[in-house]
Amino acid sequence: MHRPAVQPSRGFTLIEVLVSLAIFALASVVLSVAYLNVIGSYRAMAGRHQEQEDWKWVRATVLAEPERTKVEDGGHLNLSDGHEVTWSAKIQSAGVADLFLVTLEAASQGTGGQDGWKHRESIRLLRPAWSDPTERDKLREMTKQRVDRETRT
Repeated sequence: MHRPAVQPSRGFTLIEVLVSLAIFALASVVLSVAYLNVIGSYRAMAGRHQEQEDWKWVRATVLAEPERTKVEDGGHLNLSDGHEVTWSAKIQSAGVADLFLVTLEAASQGTGGQDGWKHRESIRLLRPAWSDPTERDKLREMTKQRVDRETRT
C-alpha cells in the first residue's frame, strides 16, 4: 500500500508570526521616537525665531527713541503675542563727540507654555541730540589734539 506524500504546509508558523510582529513593533517605536524628536526640534526652532524677532522689535523701538532720559528710564513693551518685555539701558560716553555706548537689556516672562528669555547687547550709537554741548566741545578738542599728535609722528 502506498501512502500519499505529506504536503508541506503553506502558512506561517506561530513563531514566524510573533517574530515579525516584534520586529514591526520595534520599528514602530523607533520611528515614532524619531518623529517626536523632529517635532520637538521644529517647536524649539520656532520659539527661538520668535524670540529673535521680539528682541529685534525691542531693540528697534528703544533705538528709535530720540530722548536720552526716556531710554535711561527703561520701560515695558507689549509684544504681538500678548506677553510683555521689560527693558533697561545704560548709556555711557564712548570718548568721542556724539558717540555713546548703549548697553541694552531686555527680559520677557514666559506665558502660555513659552519660556521667557533675556538678552543683553552693547551698541555704539551716534546721537548728537544726546550730547551736552560743553562735553561735546571738550571731546572734540581732545580728539583734535590726539589727531595732531599722531600726524606729527
